Amino acid sequence: QVQLVESGGGLVQAGGSLRLSCTASGRTLSGYAMGWFRQGPGKEREFVSSISWNSAATLAADSVKGRFTISRDNAKNTVHLQMNSLKPEDTAVYYCAARNSGGASTSLYSYNYWGPGTQVTVSS
Repeated sequence: QVQLVESGGGLVQAGGSLRLSCTASGRTLSGYAMGWFRQGPGKEREFVSSISWNSAATLAADSVKGRFTISRDNAKNTVHLQMNSLKPEDTAVYYCAARNSGGASTSLYSYNYWGPGTQVTVSS
């Protein structure tokens, strides 16, 4: 069983940056692909970015390409999402997720473990 906890959310002005972190306990993350998803007010949960178990492959939604960067440190059992040039439409609860397979994936249904989420609010 993998327990995930997100941190680093908060309130930021448009154009600003935040760095989200996801820390795992219970098991090492080294064999898991990791993903970030978000759910805005009144919206469905959507894919943001994913990284393979060995960082060899990353995926990102078109809406965040060039602005968000996913990375991981298996030795520290953490995954990060660096978010730059934030926009009001990035406002959402951001979730970290892990999937048993090592390959990156955009499908939220392929992820097995989820954190409780962290709120990101971008003001205009």
